[in-house]
Amino acid sequence: MNNFILPRKAPRLIVLQRIELISPFLKKLRKMFGRYFFSSFLTKYFLNPSIIGKKYYEIMLKEFLTIEKFIDVEDKFFLSIGGGMGGLELIVNQSFHNRNYYFIEKNYISKKIKYGWGGKVNDEAYNDLSIQKSFLVTNGMQNSQINIFDYDKDSLPTIKFDVIISLLSLDYHYDFELYMDYLKKVCKPSTKIIFDTIRADNFFKVFKNVEVINTSENTVHKSKRILCSHFLN
Repeated sequence: MNNFILPRKAPRLIVLQRIELISPFLKKLRKMFGRYFFSSFLTKYFLNPSIIGKKYYEIMLKEFLTIEKFIDVEDKFFLSIGGGMGGLELIVNQSFHNRNYYFIEKNYISKKIKYGWGGKVNDEAYNDLSIQKSFLVTNGMQNSQINIFDYDKDSLPTIKFDVIISLLSLDYHYDFELYMDYLKKVCKPSTKIIFDTIRADNFFKVFKNVEVINTSENTVHKSKRILCSHFLN
């Protein structure tokens, strides 16, 4: 597989989650007409699903290559926080079979795209959990592997996870502390937590083990991707 098959309405969600996927033409229209018109109209009618599916796959493969060597054959239970449609987990699933995936997501689409640091607030969302489920199944993940939780309505899973992934979400758009207590409940000392942050040094006070595994200089926040394990307290 070198591209994703996108169910109806999935291209719009993917573009709202990954604005870098839009064409230069759409970027120009977005600038001309504003973010509300872009998210409400242009993303509904001016996207090519085949192109978006291929571009999304390429970006997710690139993300996967930054974390691949940290996934072990013994890792069975994966938690994704704010992972969007789950493209990264689909690629993990291609390489590591018979895993169980848990997704914590918000289940609505904000009227106006607003990216950036929200601090203690996490009220932006660009997802539809039924479309996400269809996308995962369409691209090869089994129903039995998929566990999706609505952050605002569901009781969150309480099993112990082997790997927790939150790229460009946890501590990138909103404060890590929003999930701190929850993560302590679902982590073993060996649980690997992988996320992006603009303040990597802060986590040497939170975890026993902290490793910078990738640095991005071409983003607004110049973030670092870190792998952490073993909460200190």
